[in-house]
Amino acid sequence: MSSRVVVVTGALTGIGRATAEAFADIGDVVVVAGRHRAVGEELAMQLNDRGAPKAVFVETDVRFEDQVAHLVETTVGEFGSLDVAVNSAGLDGELGLIRDVTVEQYRAIHDTNVLGTLLSLKHQLRAMQKQRSGAIVNVSSLYGLRGTPNVSVYAASKHAVIGLTRTAALEAAEYGVRVNAVAPGYTDTPMLDRVAGDNRDRFEGEVPLGRIASPAETALAITYLSGPGASYVTGQVLPVDGGLSA
Repeated sequence: MSSRVVVVTGALTGIGRATAEAFADIGDVVVVAGRHRAVGEELAMQLNDRGAPKAVFVETDVRFEDQVAHLVETTVGEFGSLDVAVNSAGLDGELGLIRDVTVEQYRAIHDTNVLGTLLSLKHQLRAMQKQRSGAIVNVSSLYGLRGTPNVSVYAASKHAVIGLTRTAALEAAEYGVRVNAVAPGYTDTPMLDRVAGDNRDRFEGEVPLGRIASPAETALAITYLSGPGASYVTGQVLPVDGGLSA
């Protein structure tokens, strides 16, 4: 398979970073997007060393449409196409009961997780529909598949990502563009550290496979959904959760 052009938002940490590394490892051109220039430029250099034909960083805050549009325009302008997009940018926010949620907490999470995904889809789909090809994978969560106490706003945002995924898939199908999502469970990321704290063993004990996932395991699921092995898969949500959703 020849090199594709891949954009990964939220690429600087966790699942996003592991995903950028996975695409570099299989020889794709990788455009990494995030809010911190020094970290992003260092990551791009590391991806070049891993085998990406080219890796570049584009500073992007997905809450702002002009920055998302610039990301897509820069990618297509420099490399000629946008073949794969992974929307991994996300915010977990503070834990707490619904009765204690503030408007500011809601806006902070939904502006990144929902609006950011919507804006990313908008501009990615415009580019892919013109070329009549492409694959998009959104990163939802196990919490987008079920209710969980103390994470109401985050869970609602990840349910919304699934709704956007399914709708986008139906709108894009006639253009040969596929849109899917992954729903990671407990994964070894800074987000899990904040949520689990000193109770990591309890979280592991909930998982039927008996362990926490590595970010690379979700990245492999993302590369599958974006690749030829999933050429007839669209509008779907793939849990990567060790059996938690079963």
